[in-house]
Amino acid sequence: MAGAAIAFSRLPHATMAPPHVNTSISGSVPGLAECRHPVPRLALSPSLHKWRMVIAYDGTNFAGWQYQESPATVQCVIEKALMRITKLDRKELCLVGASRTDTGVHAWGQMAHFVTPFMYDSLANIHVAVNGLLPADIRVREISPACPEFHARFSTRSKIYHYKIYNDPVMDPFQCRYAYHSSYKLNPLPMREAARHFVGRHDFTSFANASHNDRTPNPVKEIFRFDVIGMGPVLQLEVEGSGFLFRQVRNMVALLIQIGKEALPSDVVPKILAARDRRELAMYALSAPPHGLCLVSVNYSEESLQPPAGYPAASFGRAHTVSKCKLPFY
Repeated sequence: MAGAAIAFSRLPHATMAPPHVNTSISGSVPGLAECRHPVPRLALSPSLHKWRMVIAYDGTNFAGWQYQESPATVQCVIEKALMRITKLDRKELCLVGASRTDTGVHAWGQMAHFVTPFMYDSLANIHVAVNGLLPADIRVREISPACPEFHARFSTRSKIYHYKIYNDPVMDPFQCRYAYHSSYKLNPLPMREAARHFVGRHDFTSFANASHNDRTPNPVKEIFRFDVIGMGPVLQLEVEGSGFLFRQVRNMVALLIQIGKEALPSDVVPKILAARDRRELAMYALSAPPHGLCLVSVNYSEESLQPPAGYPAASFGRAHTVSKCKLPFY
């Protein structure tokens, strides 16, 4: 970003990538280990400094969060911006997001962290510079220092997702990118009854699609709350849990929509949970579309969010003021 000076100070043993190092996405720095699957609670080198970001994005034009160059993902776009500013390779930055949101899914409170081999004197300038390089549908809301033990994914206590349904014969065009349109009148009472069956600790195998990564996730998750809230023509489904399997939220929502249409009884939920078979759910409902889903917040313990001593204050964006308007507005 032209004109934005990024202030940092070198500490003993800290190094920056020299100007000749290739900082393209495909480039690599000899001797640096790849950061593909960070290990939780791994001791951070004293020459590295960890930074936490809160990120909002409209997921319409992105193939989800997880890194890939084509089609573009949110992680890829943010990494390219950070690489231009820091002159570090993506393997050095080691950017990790809390949630691998799917294609078309939005976020207001995605959490991520990255590392640098140098300390910043102020985070305000890098905050302005990052947002200046990002497209308008991605914004970093906050940059803060993070303690070495903090990990955006593995330190998570809970995640909150909202799914918005616009329940009216005619769709509001200002909601069409962020809400699923159901012209069929939904009854929220059986939807609330059914949602209560999800609360607690369950094996959610029946509500998970096959994941594209090479890891086998634990299918047992705990749902802390699942609320169905009416706001005029909008039904907002709010779910908070310890974690979620691939497409789990969209699959739960799809079943609740069928129950809201009164095509199914609310007590079908325990039956499908007990089956522990994705094919059982497929008999009743398909996944709800992604554009109604939004990652609202990722929650951590207060202890894990405490900034380390001697680090700069968090940046929440910089406001500009004008003391005197030189040109009139017409």
